[in-house]
Amino acid sequence: MFHDPTRIIRLDRRKFLAAASGLIAAGVLPKSVLALAGPHSFKQGVFDITVVSDGTFALPVAVVSPDAKPEELRVLLGLAVDAQTNPVELSPVVVKSGEDVILFDTGTGTNMDATSGHIAESLKAAGMEPASVTKVIYTHAHPDHLWGTLGKDGGPVFPNASYHMAENEWNFWIKPELASMVPKDLEGMVRATQGQLLAIKDMVSMFKTGAEVVPGINVIDTNGHTPGHVSFEFAGGDGLILTGDVVTVPKIFFAHPDWKFGFDADGAAAAKSRRMLLDMAATGKKLMLGYHWPYPGLGRAEAKDGAFVYTAA
Repeated sequence: MFHDPTRIIRLDRRKFLAAASGLIAAGVLPKSVLALAGPHSFKQGVFDITVVSDGTFALPVAVVSPDAKPEELRVLLGLAVDAQTNPVELSPVVVKSGEDVILFDTGTGTNMDATSGHIAESLKAAGMEPASVTKVIYTHAHPDHLWGTLGKDGGPVFPNASYHMAENEWNFWIKPELASMVPKDLEGMVRATQGQLLAIKDMVSMFKTGAEVVPGINVIDTNGHTPGHVSFEFAGGDGLILTGDVVTVPKIFFAHPDWKFGFDADGAAAAKSRRMLLDMAATGKKLMLGYHWPYPGLGRAEAKDGAFVYTAA
């Protein structure tokens, strides 16, 4: 059985705040780090895993799911009747495996909300530097998972890392004609994403679904949110699934796995992937780690009445 991660946390919120306060006083960290969730570390098989915070962003309620009325979504999310946004976390994951320090997704960078783009501060609070990262692995190439790859100077934030992306995802985003194929208001996003990818193209390795991206970490095909979206299963105990964005908002999509998320490229395919992954987790009693879930993003799924119940771990 997988050990209860709450019993093996190495750095809890109180210790993080105390340590961060000292580092701020010494001029090592900016005051903004106190607004971030503290690093959360646990063991999964042979892997040392640390969830870090890139901050948060405000997800418009109307985007959560076009399959429900906004007032229904507000009730399900526990929001005020006039709330227009639902705050969600941005939680990249650092995995230590042997000599490798592997970062799954890079956050938003500095081109989105001021509340996001703080991965470097979070890494420092966890005792790590961007230069220590040896591999960056992406679940997909949406801005909140990719745009933290490059710094303000246009250079890589993780200068000593190799980069790894699903072949289908890379091929979709890198198409020269893609910007002309999307709605006008998405052209800028596509071009910015392509700029990030082209900057690292000589350092990128492709992987296929079903493969081991590193020993003990298998790639799961969860396409639909984007054409090449993937999740990852970690060996050890009953298993751990890093979900990416296949299940974005647990309060909504556990109970309604067939509803479309507003940013899903293919709603039907995303729903199929979502149901498959939740069923896999529930049947195998696997721990799940969600990028946008309530921090630190650990939870479990239980099958019930044709859908699923979410329990935070």
